[in-house]
Amino acid sequence: MTEWVEIIVLVLSGIVVGVINTLAGGGAIISMTLFMVLGLPVGVANGTNRIAVVLQNLTATVSFVRKRMLHIRSGLKLALPAIVGNILGSMVAVTVSDKVFTICMSVVLTAVLLYMIFEKSHKHPHIHGGHPLNVKWHHYLWFLLLGFYGGYIYIGLGYALLIATIWSMDLDIITANVIKNFIIFIATPFSLLIFILNGQVDYLVGLWHGLGNVVGAAFATYFVMAWGIKFVRYFTMAVLLVCFADLLGMFSLQAMFHRLLTLFG
Repeated sequence: MTEWVEIIVLVLSGIVVGVINTLAGGGAIISMTLFMVLGLPVGVANGTNRIAVVLQNLTATVSFVRKRMLHIRSGLKLALPAIVGNILGSMVAVTVSDKVFTICMSVVLTAVLLYMIFEKSHKHPHIHGGHPLNVKWHHYLWFLLLGFYGGYIYIGLGYALLIATIWSMDLDIITANVIKNFIIFIATPFSLLIFILNGQVDYLVGLWHGLGNVVGAAFATYFVMAWGIKFVRYFTMAVLLVCFADLLGMFSLQAMFHRLLTLFG
């Protein structure tokens, strides 16, 4: 397989992941699977993924700030405990077994999918991003735990953050996505540094994939207001179902990437 084929696949998949993660979550499944197909060990794939995560969420956050959809002070209140948890989680993240991954993803995906099916706020679509949030003491505990999970595994973190912000803070899904992107952008560099210090980052793979993430995030944030709450809700549900199908073995992302790379290699 030639190097240019790997670069094209990394960039194109990064664009898809950037759109998915900005509007919903779960794109890390694609990133991690592709990295391991390219020969990266699980630990290195986990660390390398943080490069694209930082770049993608930086792009999304800048765009949301320009659109005045983010109240930075409220975001920082939630990001600070997430940073602490992120550092702690990264320090114990040596390897992630398939069993741990499957259990964590199944729980997170099930919770979010049930919420998307049964919640009623989408019938009264009102985007209230950009205004101060009512941050209470228990939110700091929630985001400390979520930060730990993000530092340890990361996959499914976007969905977990959506659950916390929508359920406990009564936010619409677009505002929840804005807060989600900001918190991940602020907290992830700390875990990335820990993976770098432990030699678990492939810079070329991460940067090429990150380039695609930037394009995808910019595209998603540019159109997100026009698409509205209803679109984002159904988009999130579609991504959730795809993730479930992969976890249940109905189809294999890893096999798909293998065939794709073999076809063009």
